[in-house]
Amino acid sequence: TGHSGTVGIAPAADDEAFSLTPLWHVAGKGKAFVDYQHDVTASDIELAQREGFESVEHLKRYTTLGMATDQGKTSNVAGLAIMAAVSGRSIPETGTTIYRPPYVPVAIGAFAGHHRDETFHATRLTPSHHWAAEQGAIFVDTGLWKRAQWYPRAGEKDWLESVTREVKAVRGGVGFCDVSTLGKIDVHGPDAGAFLDRVYINTFSSLAVGKARYGLMLREDGIVYDDGTTSRLAEDHYFLTTTTAKAGLVMQHLEFCRQVLFPELDVQLTSVSDQWAQFSIAGPKTRDLLREIVDPAEDLSNEGFPFMGAREVALRGGLRARLFRISFSGEMAFEISVPARFGDAMARNLMLAGAPFGVTPYGTEALGVMRVEKGHIAGPELSGTTTAADLGLGKMMSTKKDYIGRVMAGREALVAPDRQVVVGIKPTDKARRLRSGAHIIPKGQTPGPGNDQGYVTSVCFSPTSDQWIGLALVERGRERIGEIVHGHDPLRGEDYDVELCNPVFYDPDGGRQRG
Repeated sequence: TGHSGTVGIAPAADDEAFSLTPLWHVAGKGKAFVDYQHDVTASDIELAQREGFESVEHLKRYTTLGMATDQGKTSNVAGLAIMAAVSGRSIPETGTTIYRPPYVPVAIGAFAGHHRDETFHATRLTPSHHWAAEQGAIFVDTGLWKRAQWYPRAGEKDWLESVTREVKAVRGGVGFCDVSTLGKIDVHGPDAGAFLDRVYINTFSSLAVGKARYGLMLREDGIVYDDGTTSRLAEDHYFLTTTTAKAGLVMQHLEFCRQVLFPELDVQLTSVSDQWAQFSIAGPKTRDLLREIVDPAEDLSNEGFPFMGAREVALRGGLRARLFRISFSGEMAFEISVPARFGDAMARNLMLAGAPFGVTPYGTEALGVMRVEKGHIAGPELSGTTTAADLGLGKMMSTKKDYIGRVMAGREALVAPDRQVVVGIKPTDKARRLRSGAHIIPKGQTPGPGNDQGYVTSVCFSPTSDQWIGLALVERGRERIGEIVHGHDPLRGEDYDVELCNPVFYDPDGGRQRG
């Protein structure tokens, strides 16, 4: 209005005095529900107090307060406060139950909505997965695992060319493969040897410390269950491996044996499959590579570390590792285990240390080729229908001890002379490709159920033999070595002749792996 004035400071109002009074239970004539999922009422809690169940854990079990899907998130505090009031104590004096997840509200979709596409099941990565991806590896699903199948190089037109190169590199030099997916179980205790004697067909209690042995276990019905190597690291400590596919099942089987069948034995089992990164290093230059990464004081000679030896060694830089002289390829080979967190570094170190020797990483395809060339059995032969004798391993079955499956393995049908047994096969036409699943028919006979005498289990192109070869289960196969039979593949419409032969195509005397 034309008059000047000053701006004053508005007076500050005092905060309104307030207090909160906990109100846990409003008494009334009707039921006062505390736990809405289990219908626990305030009167139930009062009854529990009168009956002497004042402990919070007793209250929980007497009334089922907080035992529904929310684990008490909507009810426990009110319930414990009511118990505190009726027992004349404070809430801290009354106590709380053990908290369980979920600790905060969780969407239902977090539990169930993601079970589709790549999240339908968990994905397990090997310790060297990221390194392998950097190398351009092609991966294959092996159960939940992603494994490097082969490592293509520029200019290679297909997978077969890559795999052939990898096999030749191992046979002529040195290569390595991540085999961390094998099941690994530590067996400890004074009765560890006796326990293994009861679950394997061969004896392990007599295995010397520092040695490894191949083992075969049967189901109770006498059929082969799984195979793998077991090493004795100390008097009361064994380390056994299983196939990748059966790792979890074998652990369950062994725990059942320990807890139910042989509870009197003092033995402990620990699955360490994820704790160790394991690499197979194979080829005639394996020792040259190993000497670059292992402490020079370690004796890796044939005398100091013979075939099927096993012990802990020191690596350059001080890291301890487990070293096993085991071969799946038929070449002189070692498997080295380091804690899983060093798996990526180990792969990189093997490439660096092996560069002067032309080291080549190889995948599961090359691994499979070399095992077929060597006649080793694997998943296709461990079909759930084969016995130890069918696989050519009948002589491993001990006659001096009892073990799971021993009695049932002697049933008439399982020892019949006309059973299908493992043999090798090779096409009479070297240019012919073989495929798994083809039926074996006597030459000159019409394909059909009445003339079906077996089937092809595993095939590969063998760079060593320069042709396709395979393994098959064939009636009286060992008696028919050299016989020409007919391969019939109705699914692909293919027919061809194959020769039954020794399943060991490569180095049948085993001199290379023992050299």
